[in-house]
Amino acid sequence: MAGWMVAVPKGDLTPRERGAIAFAGVAPDLDGLPLLLDKINAYFGRDSFYYETWHHVLAHNLGAAILFSAVVAALARRGHRRTVAALAFLSVHLHLFFDLLGSQGADGSQWPIPYLSPFSQAWQLTWSGQWRFNSWQNTTIIALLLVATLWAAWKYGRSPVGLVSAKGDAAFVRTLRARFGEP
Repeated sequence: MAGWMVAVPKGDLTPRERGAIAFAGVAPDLDGLPLLLDKINAYFGRDSFYYETWHHVLAHNLGAAILFSAVVAALARRGHRRTVAALAFLSVHLHLFFDLLGSQGADGSQWPIPYLSPFSQAWQLTWSGQWRFNSWQNTTIIALLLVATLWAAWKYGRSPVGLVSAKGDAAFVRTLRARFGEP
């Protein structure tokens, strides 16, 4: 939802461009896919630690932010590419910021964010006050982002529903506006 909130106020973007910016905001978690390999290996009785090894390493860094921004920019219309790239870059960084704030494991473990990777391993971002992933702080942030997303749908006439259905989005916005009035 944070990535969506970065994209939604920009009225001249297409739903595809807004969706790409929102996707950039969750794209760093693609490095969590090795969990599937660990599960498959466990099914066959083999140990593997791909998730622990690669999550917050492969895509939680400056290099990935640049890559995701470039991919999203390539999908944008000519004349919008710089704006889309900049918003995607911001969206990725919101993800990294939220992970830095609140992705501590249940056992108190932290995943440092190797921010300068793959260019350098010199700067590993951590915060000693990091919240547990299932903390009240994270729940509160999610609730606030949900409220902000609903508000933005009411105000701008666009919601994430539009990523899958223009008619569904129009109906959703109409319902919000019928309930809370016109902006």
